[in-house]
Amino acid sequence: MSAPDRPILLFDGVCNLCDQSVQFVLDHEPEGRIQFASLQSDVGQELLTEHELDGNDIDSVVLIEQGRAYTQSDAALRVASRLNGPWKWIALGRFVPRVLRDWAYRYVARNRYRWFGTRDACRLPTAETRSRFLDAEELA
Repeated sequence: MSAPDRPILLFDGVCNLCDQSVQFVLDHEPEGRIQFASLQSDVGQELLTEHELDGNDIDSVVLIEQGRAYTQSDAALRVASRLNGPWKWIALGRFVPRVLRDWAYRYVARNRYRWFGTRDACRLPTAETRSRFLDAEELA
Protein backbone atom coordinates (compact mmCIF):
# COMPACT_ATOMS: atom_id res chain seq x y z
CA MET A 1 0.00 0.00 0.00
CA SER A 2 2.60 2.58 1.03
CA ALA A 3 4.75 4.32 -1.52
CA PRO A 4 8.34 3.58 -0.45
CA ASP A 5 9.80 6.58 -2.29
CA ARG A 6 7.62 9.20 -0.55
CA PRO A 7 7.14 9.64 3.18
CA ILE A 8 3.57 9.43 4.45
CA LEU A 9 2.41 11.39 7.50
CA LEU A 10 -0.65 9.99 9.27
CA PHE A 11 -2.38 12.53 11.50
CA ASP A 12 -5.46 12.86 13.70
CA GLY A 13 -8.03 14.25 11.27
CA VAL A 14 -10.31 15.76 13.92
CA CYS A 15 -7.60 17.53 15.95
CA ASN A 16 -7.12 21.25 15.30
CA LEU A 17 -3.44 21.11 16.36
CA CYS A 18 -2.83 18.23 13.97
CA ASP A 19 -4.63 20.02 11.15
CA GLN A 20 -2.56 23.16 11.71
CA SER A 21 0.59 21.03 11.79
CA VAL A 22 -0.29 19.51 8.41
CA GLN A 23 -0.92 22.98 6.99
CA PHE A 24 2.45 24.09 8.39
CA VAL A 25 4.24 21.17 6.72
CA LEU A 26 2.48 21.92 3.43
CA ASP A 27 3.74 25.51 3.63
CA HIS A 28 7.30 24.72 4.77
CA GLU A 29 8.35 21.47 3.13
CA PRO A 30 9.97 22.74 -0.07
CA GLU A 31 10.28 19.41 -1.89
CA GLY A 32 6.58 18.67 -1.50
CA ARG A 33 7.32 14.97 -1.06
CA ILE A 34 5.45 14.21 2.14
CA GLN A 35 2.04 12.70 1.53
CA PHE A 36 -0.76 12.76 4.10
CA ALA A 37 -3.68 10.68 5.33
CA SER A 38 -5.77 10.92 8.46
CA LEU A 39 -5.45 8.16 11.02
CA GLN A 40 -9.24 7.72 10.87
CA SER A 41 -9.39 7.16 7.11
CA ASP A 42 -9.49 3.76 5.45
CA VAL A 43 -6.06 4.48 3.97
CA GLY A 44 -4.70 5.48 7.38
CA GLN A 45 -6.12 2.39 9.06
CA GLU A 46 -4.71 0.16 6.33
CA LEU A 47 -1.25 1.68 6.72
CA LEU A 48 -1.37 1.28 10.50
CA THR A 49 -2.30 -2.39 10.10
CA GLU A 50 0.43 -2.86 7.49
CA HIS A 51 2.97 -1.54 10.00
CA GLU A 52 1.51 -3.52 12.90
CA LEU A 53 0.27 -0.47 14.82
CA ASP A 54 -3.05 -0.56 16.67
CA GLY A 55 -5.31 1.97 14.96
CA ASN A 56 -7.44 2.26 18.10
CA ASP A 57 -4.46 3.07 20.32
CA ILE A 58 -2.59 5.71 18.35
CA ASP A 59 -2.23 9.05 20.12
CA SER A 60 0.51 10.27 17.82
CA VAL A 61 1.33 11.26 14.32
CA VAL A 62 2.89 8.41 12.40
CA LEU A 63 5.52 8.93 9.73
CA ILE A 64 6.02 6.07 7.32
CA GLU A 65 9.35 6.44 5.58
CA GLN A 66 11.33 3.87 3.62
CA GLY A 67 9.11 1.05 4.86
CA ARG A 68 9.42 1.94 8.54
CA ALA A 69 6.87 3.58 10.86
CA TYR A 70 7.99 6.32 13.26
CA THR A 71 5.77 7.63 16.06
CA GLN A 72 5.71 10.39 18.65
CA SER A 73 8.80 12.60 18.80
CA ASP A 74 10.72 10.47 16.29
CA ALA A 75 8.02 11.14 13.68
CA ALA A 76 7.83 14.86 14.47
CA LEU A 77 11.61 15.33 14.35
CA ARG A 78 11.96 13.43 11.07
CA VAL A 79 9.30 15.68 9.54
CA ALA A 80 11.06 18.76 10.96
CA SER A 81 14.30 17.72 9.25
CA ARG A 82 12.53 18.15 5.88
CA LEU A 83 11.29 21.70 6.55
CA ASN A 84 12.85 24.80 5.08
CA GLY A 85 14.51 27.75 6.77
CA PRO A 86 15.10 27.79 10.50
CA TRP A 87 12.37 25.19 11.08
CA LYS A 88 14.72 22.35 10.16
CA TRP A 89 16.78 23.19 13.25
CA ILE A 90 13.98 21.68 15.34
CA ALA A 91 15.34 18.31 14.19
CA LEU A 92 18.30 18.86 16.54
CA GLY A 93 15.86 17.76 19.23
CA ARG A 94 16.88 14.22 18.31
CA PHE A 95 19.89 14.75 20.61
CA VAL A 96 17.53 15.05 23.59
CA PRO A 97 17.02 11.62 25.16
CA ARG A 98 13.97 9.94 23.64
CA VAL A 99 12.40 9.31 27.04
CA LEU A 100 12.23 13.09 27.64
CA ARG A 101 11.13 13.91 24.07
CA ASP A 102 8.37 11.32 24.12
CA TRP A 103 7.20 12.41 27.58
CA ALA A 104 6.77 15.98 26.31
CA TYR A 105 5.12 14.71 23.12
CA ARG A 106 2.63 12.55 25.07
CA TYR A 107 1.84 15.46 27.41
CA VAL A 108 0.84 17.67 24.50
CA ALA A 109 -0.96 14.78 22.76
CA ARG A 110 -3.04 14.04 25.88
CA ASN A 111 -4.13 17.68 26.13
CA ARG A 112 -4.41 18.64 22.45
CA TYR A 113 -8.21 18.44 22.23
CA ARG A 114 -8.68 20.53 25.37
CA TRP A 115 -6.07 23.13 24.38
CA PHE A 116 -6.67 23.35 20.64
CA GLY A 117 -10.15 21.87 20.13
CA THR A 118 -11.51 19.44 17.59
CA ARG A 119 -13.46 19.51 14.37
CA ASP A 120 -16.20 17.19 13.16
CA ALA A 121 -14.21 16.00 10.15
CA CYS A 122 -10.95 16.50 8.29
CA ARG A 123 -10.58 19.70 6.34
CA LEU A 124 -10.74 19.09 2.60
CA PRO A 125 -7.42 19.60 0.83
CA THR A 126 -7.17 22.48 -1.60
CA ALA A 127 -6.88 21.87 -5.33
CA GLU A 128 -3.13 22.60 -5.05
CA THR A 129 -2.51 20.08 -2.27
CA ARG A 130 -5.08 17.40 -3.14
CA SER A 131 -2.51 15.13 -4.83
CA ARG A 132 -0.54 14.89 -1.58
CA PHE A 133 -3.49 13.43 0.38
CA LEU A 134 -3.80 9.68 -0.01
CA ASP A 135 -7.33 9.81 1.40
CA ALA A 136 -8.52 12.75 -0.75
CA GLU A 137 -11.15 10.65 -2.51
CA GLU A 138 -12.45 9.41 0.82
CA LEU A 139 -12.69 13.00 2.09
CA ALA A 140 -14.57 14.25 -0.98
